[in-house]
Amino acid sequence: MPTTQRIISIDQNRNTSTEGKHFPAQRFKVYTARQLEQIPQLAQLDEQLRFEMKVVASVLPFRVNEYVIEQLIDWNNIPADPIFQLVFPQREMLDPEAFERVAKALQQELPRAEFDAIVADIRADLNPHPAGQLEHNIPTVNGERINGIQHKYRETVLFFPSSGQVCHSYCTFCFRWAQFVGDKDLKIAARESGDLQAYLREHPEVTDVLVTGGDPMVMKTRNLRAYLEPLLSEEFAHIRTIRIGTKALTFWPQRFVSDADADELLDLFTEIQAAGKHLAIMAHYNHWRELEPAIAREAIRRVRETGAQIRAQGPLLAHINDDAEVWARLWQSQVELGIVPYYMFVERDTGARRYFEVPLVRAWEIYREAMQRVSGIARTARGPSMSSHPGKVEVQGVTEVNGEKVLALRMIQGRDADWVQRPFFARYNPEATWLDHLEPAFGEQRFFFDDE
Repeated sequence: MPTTQRIISIDQNRNTSTEGKHFPAQRFKVYTARQLEQIPQLAQLDEQLRFEMKVVASVLPFRVNEYVIEQLIDWNNIPADPIFQLVFPQREMLDPEAFERVAKALQQELPRAEFDAIVADIRADLNPHPAGQLEHNIPTVNGERINGIQHKYRETVLFFPSSGQVCHSYCTFCFRWAQFVGDKDLKIAARESGDLQAYLREHPEVTDVLVTGGDPMVMKTRNLRAYLEPLLSEEFAHIRTIRIGTKALTFWPQRFVSDADADELLDLFTEIQAAGKHLAIMAHYNHWRELEPAIAREAIRRVRETGAQIRAQGPLLAHINDDAEVWARLWQSQVELGIVPYYMFVERDTGARRYFEVPLVRAWEIYREAMQRVSGIARTARGPSMSSHPGKVEVQGVTEVNGEKVLALRMIQGRDADWVQRPFFARYNPEATWLDHLEPAFGEQRFFFDDE
């Protein structure tokens, strides 16, 4: 178990050690689209801007808690503040035609059924389940689909516990936005943990279970324990790593510090390690500001004390972090806090992508510039990486081969294990923002994975 250490931030004049500080329990208060007008800080904003938020929040999920509002957002820098952009809807997140349809429907106060039909039509055009996650990732046993489990890569199974399919706050860019709009046909959730256990018994090749959502950290510890404790038995010796995907270290660090069952949660983390499993907290970070509050740093310290490892990942996003200096400071701060930078993702082809997407060439330039500003110990983040249908594709750079300007790419992870680490090339396209915008280089008609 790691020993407690004094943490020094990028600002060398400030001692940010949190050991010994008292963090009183806080009430969790959340606002959804229905309570948008009740958020006190929004009263300072223009009425038109508030109406635009209401329009977008009618299509894309909106949820934000008081901690994020009061501790993470600079209300003197609206709308440019990155955390404001991260959680509050913006007009340009919908295309102009869709925005006007919803705005008109709200102004005319259409009957609920008519309004819902308009919204459903718009959502259907936003690619609610990218990368084949409903058609190709959900496994079957005896011909029946097991809802709540995804198995795309051989070694790793994703598990969606039904009680963890919500978040403390919602990210405006979220590629799983369809989980949160109340449409049962779009939601992935397990009815019970028995399905997961039965599936793992039949698949000894699986070494990693990723508990995801939503955010599993919204669950009470007793519920999370019910899902994870069975995996610690000898029967599941082939499960070597348990991963928990969470944004709670940013959106509600109290979960690990001052919530009523925070100590029980950390005890569970310790037990998982003691059972011989590796526990990886897959933390989502989008900006270095998320690491600044004292309670956020205390949450990190307490999690690390259990022996769990925190790995950080997040997408590169226009309006939030499309700047090399932001990423360099984020990675450096994470390393100083004992977090391992893991992935820089490309914004997925779903939801509000039109607002957040950055051309792949520019994404690579930002990644490269950020890497140049940190030492080798902070250069562990892979990227820019697209979580596409065939697998995770990394943009490795722009180069020239036999006189042709190309994008060099690498398959980090693939549906077919034989694809892993395979390099390939695409024709140079400075406007492309996703894999399906690219064409094979050197006159080839198809990429090697197109014949799947």
